[in-house]
Amino acid sequence: QVQLVESGGGLVQAGASLSLSCVASGRTTNYVDMGWFRQAPGKERAFVAAIRWTGGLTSYADSVKGRFTISRDNAKNTVSLQMNALKPEDTAVYYCAMRRTTGRTMGVPAEYDSWGQGTQVTVSS
Repeated sequence: QVQLVESGGGLVQAGASLSLSCVASGRTTNYVDMGWFRQAPGKERAFVAAIRWTGGLTSYADSVKGRFTISRDNAKNTVSLQMNALKPEDTAVYYCAMRRTTGRTMGVPAEYDSWGQGTQVTVSS
């Protein structure tokens, strides 16, 4: 079983930056991808970015391309999400997740097996 703990959320103004981190512990050896998802009030959980544990393949939602960067530190079992030029529409609870099998894409929430508890990101206008 894997435990995921996110940190780094907060309240910022539009245009600012935030960095989120997710530390994985437990039985992580069988997991292949780690992703970030977000859920705004009244909306479904949406894909943000993902990275392959081996090789570093990345994928981003169109809405964050060019503004967000996902990275990993395999030695520390940590994945980070650097968020720049934040917009009010980025406001959401951000979750990290891991999955044990690859799929056609990296952005399907149902394909992820383990989830963190989430961290709130609020961007004011």
